[in-house]
Amino acid sequence: MMTTASRGVTMVERTDWEAKARGIVRGEMARQGVTYSQLVEKLAELGISEDERNLRNKVSRGKFTAAFLLQCLAALGGDQVKF
Repeated sequence: MMTTASRGVTMVERTDWEAKARGIVRGEMARQGVTYSQLVEKLAELGISEDERNLRNKVSRGKFTAAFLLQCLAALGGDQVKF
């Protein structure tokens, strides 16, 4: 969904960005065949404590920090992001 800001600039609503963030994490997980349980283990190797249920909820909502997105990508070994 698009909204128009002042000065006629078109901006994407926040929910569209959340969907993109969710898609990036899910896509990389699918590409590598990694389950949520396995991602929890990979994050733990980086010193990041998450439980599977919380991880599923975060990714499902798409509401997480850029730092968390980078942590997931690092845990998955991602070196490029396509969106």
